[in-house]
Parts: sequence; C-alpha cells; structure tokens
Amino acid sequence: MSIDGILNINKPAGKTSFEVVALVRRLSGEWRIGHGGTLDPEATGVLPIGLGQGTRMTEFMAQERKVYQAQVELGTATDTYDASGKIICTGDVSTVTREQVEAALASFRGLIEQIPPLYSALKYQGQPLYRLARAGIEVPRPPRKVNIFRLELLHFELPLLTLEVTCSKGTYIRSLAHDLGHALGCGAHLKSLVRLKSGPFNLSEAVSLPQLEDAFRHRYWQLLLHPLDVVLLRLMAIIVAEEKERAIVNGRPLLLPGGNAGELYRAYSRDGRLIALLRCDGNILQAEKVLATS
Repeated sequence: MSIDGILNINKPAGKTSFEVVALVRRLSGEWRIGHGGTLDPEATGVLPIGLGQGTRMTEFMAQERKVYQAQVELGTATDTYDASGKIICTGDVSTVTREQVEAALASFRGLIEQIPPLYSALKYQGQPLYRLARAGIEVPRPPRKVNIFRLELLHFELPLLTLEVTCSKGTYIRSLAHDLGHALGCGAHLKSLVRLKSGPFNLSEAVSLPQLEDAFRHRYWQLLLHPLDVVLLRLMAIIVAEEKERAIVNGRPLLLPGGNAGELYRAYSRDGRLIALLRCDGNILQAEKVLATS
C-alpha cells in the first residue's frame, strides 16, 4: 500500500539528506521518497520528506522560504566555507566591532547576487561541483540572485557571531558567512547551522530519527504524516462535483470563467480529497498534477 504524505524530520549532524531519505525508505517500505531542500551533512534541523504522492510536492517545498540560525566564526576562511574545510586564510578580529558587523549585514539584506560554494551539489556539465573540487578542478560559478528577507545579529562575542536568516530558495548560508568575512576584511566561515523553519514546517514540531524509528516499530507513524496540501495552502482552492472530478482524473479540461491566467489552483472532491493541481489558461483549467486515481 502506498504511503502518501510529508514527514517533518529533524536531521541530525553527520548525516546527509540522502541518508535520511534512504532511512525513511527502509522504514516505510515506500520507494517513492524525496526531500524538500538539501541540508549539508553537518547542518541540523527541518528536513521535509515527501512519501508516495508527497514526492510530487517536493518542488513546492523547495520553493518555500527557509529560516536558519547560523553561527559564524570570524578570523578564518576555509575552502568549503564551513568548519569541515581547509583553512585558506586568517585575519585579525580584535578590532571588529558590533557596529561594523551590523553595517556589513545591511549590505546582504534584500535581493542580492551570491556565488555558490565550490564545494556544493550544484552541477557543471553533469558533475557535482564538490566532486570537481576534490579533484582540484575549479570551474566557473556564475552568481545567482537570492533574496535575504531577514538577517539579524542575535549574539556578538568575538570571534563568534550568531545570526538568524530568512531567505529564498537557493541561498547558501555558507556563502553568506564567507562573504561577510570578506566584507569585514578578516575572513569567516560557517561554524554551525540549524534550519528552524521550511515553509509550514517548524523545528519545534520536527521528529527526530529515533522517534521516527519508534513510530514505525510501534505502528503509529501515520500520526506523524502531514497531508499533501499543507504546502499548497497559498493556492486558491476549488471544490468540484463527481462528474468534474472524473473529467480531471481522465485529463479533460474544465471551464472556469473569470480564472486568473497562469495561476495554479488546488482541486478537491466534495468529500475533501485533494484531486489535482490545475493550471489556468484563459477560462480553461488543465490538470498539471493529478493526485487522485480514476
């Protein structure tokens, strides 16, 4: 039987996101598993995992805003931009003031261009950058636009800074730490990172791996599953009668006078089941993702 839903996992340090996905696959027996946004191995916190039809929600999970708490160490820059890397330069932090840090942070708020770390999962000609970096090959990394919605200094105690960051998809907090060190003239790297929130999922409600294993062992894992539409609530919803439900499931378009062109709608049956995601084209709704069966 297919398991459909989303788990909010609290990823521990030392595990890759892929390893967490593999564990959930083994525990659940569900082969369709995917995560909603990679966390580096040493990072911890919220990692949404889609199961069954939930894997079709991962693109929406990845698009959600993320909130992180980051500890940045000033005075040392590394090749990976985090504590796992090799130190490539050092600088004097004794004269760095809180006011200087606050001024530097201001330049990173809003829509900015960011160069991804050389050691990252982004691909160049089909090869992950980290694999090329380990082979001593450095390739072009064009800057990407990311949005830093909120960036606050929570704690200042040299050489450590504690930051809270709310950001868009594609933001590398490691790059933010590295670039902050460059702006301050002393170098810096990311010492630790916790993802506090990803879209609707919060760390306070996330399930640890031992809790997850216990839930599957004692058969109460269903209580941990979030419904598919938890990541779709910003979309307009429509409820359709049985005849139109059959039409949607069988791929036939629907008429929606006054619909917003290009907009996605979530369609429900009268008994509350999520049937499909429909894309509006003029007055026509066409299924983009069908989640029910005929």
